[in-house]
Amino acid sequence: MNEEPQLEFSELSQEISSAGQTVKVEIYRMEGESGWLLEVVDEFNNSTVWDDPFETDEKALVEVKKTILEEGILSLVGPDLSPKN
Repeated sequence: MNEEPQLEFSELSQEISSAGQTVKVEIYRMEGESGWLLEVVDEFNNSTVWDDPFETDEKALVEVKKTILEEGILSLVGPDLSPKN
């Protein structure tokens, strides 16, 4: 029987708003692993995931804040691909 790996979410996971946009910042790691993964999910459920893990959850949060300051929050917002009626 294969058990699904458990995720440990950082307490630093949060929503960040800028320029009228809000993204959900998810910082997590696989249970038992040391590296933290960084994922940003926008209002349309598009996901941006950093390729390399971070040593600490704090470093992951600093990286996403730096990205928003340097490139703008819209760099993390994708298109609305929901079906139109």
